Amino acid sequence: MSRIPYPGPHEYAPFYATYIEKVPEGDLPALLEAQVPELEALLLNLDDATALHRYAPGKWSIKEMLGHLADGERILAYRLLRIARGDATPLAGYEEDDYVKAANFDRRTLPDLLAEFRAVRQATVCLVRNLDTAAFAHQGTANGRPCSAAALAHILFGHVAHHIVILKERYLN
Repeated sequence: MSRIPYPGPHEYAPFYATYIEKVPEGDLPALLEAQVPELEALLLNLDDATALHRYAPGKWSIKEMLGHLADGERILAYRLLRIARGDATPLAGYEEDDYVKAANFDRRTLPDLLAEFRAVRQATVCLVRNLDTAAFAHQGTANGRPCSAAALAHILFGHVAHHIVILKERYLN
């Protein structure tokens, strides 16, 4: 494993810039790992009824957001794996709202959803930690846009960081 290069703007779709901008300097696998206890600290003391809170009509509940994080992690890590392995097959996008609606996350317990995210993130950390420089340089196509493996590794962190900010500002204030 070597240092993961910070991606240039030509390596990802413009809408991912806000995620990538959230990634601090440092060891990316360690940063990814550190997000789990940060997220758990925010949510561990909530009861299931509180975790059903929506900050506005039509917005996801806390449980749905957490389920979305696990789904998004799987999809982004799958894209990372495919592109890092040199697979040039264009990868389809997905509609996150449809995934959340189909998953019925509100029926699950908050500890169960946290455990799922923790497990999925640990698999992501193992993947990211063990890719080499050549793998991070690979580029592919995801959702009709160019995307590098390095960008996806950074997007994985930034996506969760984005939702942690939303949790703090709109759900837990």
